[in-house]
Amino acid sequence: MHRDFNLLERSITPSTLYYGDCLDVMEQWHPEQVDLIYLDPPFKSNQKYNVLFGAKGNGHTAQYMAFDDAWYWDAAAARRVDELKARKASPIHATIAGLELVLGKSGMLAYISYMAERILVMRDLLKTTGSIYLHCDPSASHYLRAVMDGIFGARNYRNELIWFYHDSPGRSRRYYPKKHDVIFWYSNSDRWTFNDDDVRVPILSASVERYKTASRLGGRKYVGGEAADIGKIPEDVWSIPVVKQNSREACGYPTQKPLALLNRIVKGSSNPGDLVLDPFCGCGTAVVAAHQTGRRWAGIDLSSFAVEEVMRRRLQRDSVPAHIEGIPKDLAGARELARRSPFKFESWAIFQVPGLVPNTMQVGDGGVDGQGTLADPTETGENLVITQVKAGRATPGHLRDFLFNMRERKAAAGIFITLAKDQVSAPMRRMAGAQGRFRVAGRAEEYPRVQFWSLEEWFQQDKDPRFLPHRPPMKDPYSGKKMVRDLWSRERDDI
Repeated sequence: MHRDFNLLERSITPSTLYYGDCLDVMEQWHPEQVDLIYLDPPFKSNQKYNVLFGAKGNGHTAQYMAFDDAWYWDAAAARRVDELKARKASPIHATIAGLELVLGKSGMLAYISYMAERILVMRDLLKTTGSIYLHCDPSASHYLRAVMDGIFGARNYRNELIWFYHDSPGRSRRYYPKKHDVIFWYSNSDRWTFNDDDVRVPILSASVERYKTASRLGGRKYVGGEAADIGKIPEDVWSIPVVKQNSREACGYPTQKPLALLNRIVKGSSNPGDLVLDPFCGCGTAVVAAHQTGRRWAGIDLSSFAVEEVMRRRLQRDSVPAHIEGIPKDLAGARELARRSPFKFESWAIFQVPGLVPNTMQVGDGGVDGQGTLADPTETGENLVITQVKAGRATPGHLRDFLFNMRERKAAAGIFITLAKDQVSAPMRRMAGAQGRFRVAGRAEEYPRVQFWSLEEWFQQDKDPRFLPHRPPMKDPYSGKKMVRDLWSRERDDI
């Protein structure tokens, strides 16, 4: 187990977003710190969830893969399964061994072992009186319940909750429409928090009329000697609308969950001042729910896009103070991230240039690590911008390959990102300068077709937006719209 250069503390710091694999982050914390865990992990749906940000141009659709929910059996999966089966003192070893007999060495077993490895650590982080809510869908819920029984014990199973979203699109004439997710609630012992009065919902008028007295439904409480209707505890099927993408709540994340759903979970199973942890926090709905209800919170996500783009914007919009850990704050941190996790470094470096996003594939990408879309095409119709990241030595051969890719993809421009400024030689700069300049429709200014940009100089300039690569306004990867006020470029448009 490695130690993250930005995660040296052993106690969880509230109001903090941690960047990294939740397993790596959580293993560095003291046990029994958390009152409530809500996790909405990948669902084993065998889909790639992409955040699109621009129309097709030059035969390419620019997009960023928020996360990949396709799972495969590989060496890492085999290692996980062997380690879990070796935990003879824990019931999880029998659970995984049994599932291996049923599933074989499959993508499903790879997913289940990935989840089991992390849920084991979550159990240790929970206080004795804590609760955990695992949000999943029917494709793997039956296997995950066996895992939860093996880790928390069947005696600590509290509820299987059904989130029914009747208003979501999609119908089929071949089977019944699939309109629900599953949420398993387990406590960590036979003592747990449940605030029944905080989650009550109105009693249907038809039910009140039928029974004539609300007390039959558990919805009447005596306050000051007077009977008051306070509603009923909701049943285990929750009909809550999905987040419409044209609503104020929407933040552009493909699997965003409604705030009403998380508010009910947070208020029902924690108290003001308690610590709520979301290890797969995505767009941060659990974080917002915890903040708005007076709880402390911490979130973790493996995607720098989720941490630096989606959640940062959403939390700023909702006035939720947040600190980010695990993302480099200086050049030394960037070097350490590049050494320890080259793909994370590559993704993080590309996100430093607003409008650029990493490729959906980081292996076999043909030397192109990321891309973006110009808000307006060039005079010859191109709108694609590609980028390459080099943490180590860069050579003229690397640049020649990059220029070849620009020609093959008919890219309008290319940005070659390096960790240090001395990685680019004088011959490379002459080669890039020979590529000339370009204009975009409606602007007289010329822009370099190929330019170098170093993270070392970026940190030296205190991340001043004026020292970002010089390029025209681009499409926003968050919304798909033109950056109408491009605060990140040297040219600033009026709103």
